[in-house]
Amino acid sequence: MRGMWTSRRAVSLHVALIVFVPACVALTWWQVSRALGGNTLSWVYTVEWPIFGAYAAFMWWKLVHDEPAPADAPGPRDEADEGDEEARGDDQDDELAEYNRYLADLNASGRQKRW
Repeated sequence: MRGMWTSRRAVSLHVALIVFVPACVALTWWQVSRALGGNTLSWVYTVEWPIFGAYAAFMWWKLVHDEPAPADAPGPRDEADEGDEEARGDDQDDELAEYNRYLADLNASGRQKRW
């Protein structure tokens, strides 16, 4: 549980939130002053910036509590694709077969996406 808040990915999300939400507050204040000065379109932005800030906070919460899948866990389609090769037969052309081998090698390399 503690690693969830202090992981490298979580810290970058915290920094993004600390920068983005105050920016949304400042932009809301700026748009309010423009709207009160007579710019009618700014009333829309006055409502829009707090929505962006709230959405950023929601996504921060969701991403911090999201558990990344382990690298060795099979994906949702891995198990279903096992029997598909025999069902397809020899209809595949060589270019497609080569591309599929490339993708399989890439998947087998075990490289993970770094946030």
